[in-house]
Amino acid sequence: MSVARKSVDGFAAGAMFLLCIVWGLQQVVIKLAAPDIAPIMLLALRSLISGGLVVLLMRRRGEPVLVRDATLWPGLLAGALFGIEFVFLGEALLLTSASHTAVFLYTAPVFTALGLHLLLPSERLRPLQWAGILLAFAGIALAFLGGPVATASADMLFGDALAILGGLAWGATTVVVRTTALSEAPPTRTLLYQLLAGFVVLLAYAVLSGQAGQLRPTPLMWGSLLFNGVVVSFASYLAWFWLLRRYLASRLVVFSFMTPIFGVGFGVLLLDEPLTLNFVFGAVLVLFGVFLVSATQLFGGVPKAPR
Repeated sequence: MSVARKSVDGFAAGAMFLLCIVWGLQQVVIKLAAPDIAPIMLLALRSLISGGLVVLLMRRRGEPVLVRDATLWPGLLAGALFGIEFVFLGEALLLTSASHTAVFLYTAPVFTALGLHLLLPSERLRPLQWAGILLAFAGIALAFLGGPVATASADMLFGDALAILGGLAWGATTVVVRTTALSEAPPTRTLLYQLLAGFVVLLAYAVLSGQAGQLRPTPLMWGSLLFNGVVVSFASYLAWFWLLRRYLASRLVVFSFMTPIFGVGFGVLLLDEPLTLNFVFGAVLVLFGVFLVSATQLFGGVPKAPR
């Protein structure tokens, strides 16, 4: 029997506020530690730590860890896409700012909506959502082209493009989850597929790209690794799923749009990242467009766990 879910109260609103702070801080913390550990390696080790904690949790609950059923191949595909997403993210953080990465990665719902529009008749886009997609892409164009593009900014532009590709991979991951047997799988199993397969992809890329050895144990490195592996990828996602079981998902998803705003704010405050007017206006268009694309979730459905 399904459990009746409550409207968002003060506790849920406060919890979502804290979760969005955590999610918005993660890219900044990764970039802060970049001199001591390559972002790709940090993300790989983060997935390994989080995956191990999920396994322990599943065993404590008596859940089967890995089973050969209809979720296996979709799970491996979703995990591979998850790893590819973070390959793009790790490389983007080396080239562009954490602020840009936070906004451009959050284009994922746009790509999810387009994929589901093509694959599921029940997910056909409405006029309001098409308007949101146009706004989001207009915002991307403004952020890229609204100011002078000098030779010195070529690396940043390429990093921005990688962050958008990360959003595309994230969106594709959600499409796989929504259109396969994973849609009925326990959240812990879906998360475990992504973490373990993602670890393999990230570690392989780190070795092949020569970044596996870029690791210098320092307090900042350990702090960033533990924050991302324990707080972000494990505790915050479990808290998110806990809230989803008790409160209306359609109300909770509204709060998640604070995440890229916090990401930009922390990038400016902690990394002293500059903000250009074209990026600010472009980011506003992107976020408003993403909001319109996700508007149907305000009336039902279970949103994905934010990154």
